[in-house]
Amino acid sequence: MEHIRRIWQDNRAVYGVRKVWHSLQREGRQVARCTVERLMRQMGLKGVIRGRKVITTRPDTARPCPDDRVNRQFRAEAPNQLWVSDFTYVQTRNGMVYVAFVIDVFARRIVGWKVSTSMTTQFVLDALEQAIWQRKPAGNKALIHHSDRGSQGGFNRSSQHLRLYVV
Repeated sequence: MEHIRRIWQDNRAVYGVRKVWHSLQREGRQVARCTVERLMRQMGLKGVIRGRKVITTRPDTARPCPDDRVNRQFRAEAPNQLWVSDFTYVQTRNGMVYVAFVIDVFARRIVGWKVSTSMTTQFVLDALEQAIWQRKPAGNKALIHHSDRGSQGGFNRSSQHLRLYVV
């Protein structure tokens, strides 16, 4: 434990389990990585994590949550009965990009998507617009569009937005 603490302190308290373990190996001390992990946790030593945490879900608790019409039963008997959508982020060399997508549950295929450098409602709606344009569900009154609460309110608004197209 004293060797672990020494290595951790000598490296400005930024080394995590892996680097401390490698340093011990270089010093000729044979110890299992899981042991280093356990001992560091016992001593309350942690490494520094690079970068900042990206928060994509900021639900607006002031707005009413739309009804869950599928009750977590994500099955469809035909195309254009149930679409689910969400968005995520991807780290690239040039920074963070966000990807919104709409999936037809029956086909298990992405029917609409959009990439953006910012989380805006319009970027989310653009993915839905593409799905509507590609699939043309205008005559299908049974189409349900399901999403989580959403951080920008975009998919929540898109559920109402979809009614404009479904006649």
